[in-house]
Amino acid sequence: MSDPVTNSFPQNVFKFCPACSSGNFSFRQDNSFLCDACGFEFFINAAAAVAALIEDDNGRLLFTKRAKDPMKGTLDLPGGFVDIMETAEDALRRELKEELNLETSEEVYFTSCPNTYEYGGITYFTLDLAFVCRVMSFEGITADDEVEGYRFIPIDEIDLGEIGLVSIRKIVSLYLVSKGIRPEERL
Repeated sequence: MSDPVTNSFPQNVFKFCPACSSGNFSFRQDNSFLCDACGFEFFINAAAAVAALIEDDNGRLLFTKRAKDPMKGTLDLPGGFVDIMETAEDALRRELKEELNLETSEEVYFTSCPNTYEYGGITYFTLDLAFVCRVMSFEGITADDEVEGYRFIPIDEIDLGEIGLVSIRKIVSLYLVSKGIRPEERL
């Protein structure tokens, strides 16, 4: 049985040079493609994404429920992709406002975690940057169409198995460890 994610890796999908349309577009060991016909070179790089770790005054961590694939219906942290020419911090603020109508008063870098993200038959490689955030107020919190809903979960009751994306599961696991909770005890 073949792995759908592996089959959607760029080297298994991209067959023609985007510059000259030649079929001599070969994948190389350094994660790049080289066209033997025109010399065009294309590199596969990680896309940046952000995730927010937000606790309320009762020590509960804020999660969203994914409204779309990949991993539709699973828990996620608020966040999303960094736009071109946008800082990670600006992306975090924008995503929190778009997804949950929240504004931050503080964002502190926590960790990063690589991931793969399959969309439209192509696997994208991401680097998810997590920030511990404080929000100005939870008053007015509302889920937009990018998320199915949101939930506050006491940190000692978080079930990592409910989190769909591998990178987010790892980030939350590291966050639990930073709070003195051993995640393996929660599985």
